[in-house]
Amino acid sequence: MLDRTVTVRFDANVAPELPWRFEPEQTTVKVKLGESTLAFYRVTNTSDRPLWGMATFNVFPEQVAPFFNKLQCFCFTEQLLQPGESQEMAVSFFVDPQILADKDAFWVEHMTLSYTFYPAAPPKSAGKTGDPATPQAVQRKGQAG
Repeated sequence: MLDRTVTVRFDANVAPELPWRFEPEQTTVKVKLGESTLAFYRVTNTSDRPLWGMATFNVFPEQVAPFFNKLQCFCFTEQLLQPGESQEMAVSFFVDPQILADKDAFWVEHMTLSYTFYPAAPPKSAGKTGDPATPQAVQRKGQAG
């Protein structure tokens, strides 16, 4: 039974007030239960200023969410993108084989991992004077040159 696979679909969204483009590098992947998988997204700041964003996620259908485990994810921290900058962002995950023992989730063969990026304030650790990771420092740096 542990040879069972599920198809994970990747979805990407951006809140209207954040001028970023965000998409999965592949739209689906078949994963074996219990095996770590790596998926990639690409995000681009389409504005003319540095912007911070934070991604939230959902897993559908709801009954499989407890069995979808992210090991590493860009959604764990705020992200800074400079004007026009693109980044590849990864999520490492596995689907817990315990899904087979759950009466509400064992039948699921397809699930969706959906992210939405929202505007975010710089993290407190980036607020130090002269820290190049803060948008204000980037502006000052750009104005000084």
